[in-house]
Amino acid sequence: MSSHVEFERQLLRELAPQVLGALVRHHGSFDACEDALQEALVAATTQWPTQGVPTNPKAWLITVASRRFIDRYRSDAARADRERALAILASADPGAVSPVDDTLTLFLMCCHPSLTPPSQVALTLRAVGGLTTAEIARGLLVPEATVAQRISRAKQRIKASGTRFRLPDTADRAARIRSVMEVLYLIFTEGSTASSGPTVNRVELSTEAIRLARQLHVHLPDDGEIAGLLALMLLTEARSPARNTPSGDLVPLSEQDRTRWDAAAITEGTALITHALQTAPIGPYQLQAAIAAVHDEAGRPEDTDWSQILVLYDLLTRLAPGPMVTLNRIVALGMAHGPAAGLEELRAARAEPAIAEHYRFDAVHGYLLDLAGDHAAAKECYAQAARRTFSLPEQRYLQSRARVDS
Repeated sequence: MSSHVEFERQLLRELAPQVLGALVRHHGSFDACEDALQEALVAATTQWPTQGVPTNPKAWLITVASRRFIDRYRSDAARADRERALAILASADPGAVSPVDDTLTLFLMCCHPSLTPPSQVALTLRAVGGLTTAEIARGLLVPEATVAQRISRAKQRIKASGTRFRLPDTADRAARIRSVMEVLYLIFTEGSTASSGPTVNRVELSTEAIRLARQLHVHLPDDGEIAGLLALMLLTEARSPARNTPSGDLVPLSEQDRTRWDAAAITEGTALITHALQTAPIGPYQLQAAIAAVHDEAGRPEDTDWSQILVLYDLLTRLAPGPMVTLNRIVALGMAHGPAAGLEELRAARAEPAIAEHYRFDAVHGYLLDLAGDHAAAKECYAQAARRTFSLPEQRYLQSRARVDS
């Protein structure tokens, strides 16, 4: 694939949520706007390679999508009053596109109160985040069919209710922002550690999540959880340069060259989380950011303050329990108090299907067995984890651990 074609595809990925936001804000019908956008994207992939990328590609996409929307609208309802309104829309200057990024606005719109929180998250991840149904399912730790059902029902509910997508008022905005934060967190997580495919990470997703989290922080600088979310992203993304080899293989945290970490991102993230913890009520994103800061502040793996990390995970377990929190806490317990303590809690955690059926259960089991000196059993766990993961770099790493002679 030529670099020019890849550039066009990357540009379309970046512009799609911005264009959808502008369409929905202007026309109101989410489902119809999404269909019109897809038609405009198809037109772009057909025309741009031969005619060149327009001077204002965002305006071009909005113009084409708006025309598709209007054509559909006219065919569905030809009443005179609608035709008059459409004539006004059609005569408007399509080049007069607001320079404001509509992506964050669209996130707020998708987190509509007529939808349940799980449906808000699933719809936004699919329509705005660009994640596949399978990627969303892995991020939410639910079956793929469940996610598909949530998205389908959300669209049907919006269509049946005739709800027009608008920016929420002040009273409603706070609740929606919590859902937006969850969506951004899940997009960042998929970007930072891709759940499937040939690469360790997906930079376009993590970069976009950080950009939007910065926008949220600018609008609400005193919100401790927004600051915590941005800090968590920065402190995690700071390690990205050392997370894979030149050939694309995964490098675990304990083996990374820490001189390659992004010192500026660590400084910014640490300052954000320090201020948030001192000035705002404590929340889950702040705790996760604090854990990331402890990791980033250790000059060597053996300098990591695992006792402090364990305390933070204990707090996080009380505030926001979940399968990954449980597994990460067990690792911290094993590092702070010995592998036997970690293995004992891992056996108890196995009773929860969401934990036992995840590949990270086997990976953590193998890691703790290795620390305990039971290398043969550890290899079996690593091999099982490798069979369960959809990430090729993780698969190769786990397979290498299953073969290593200890």
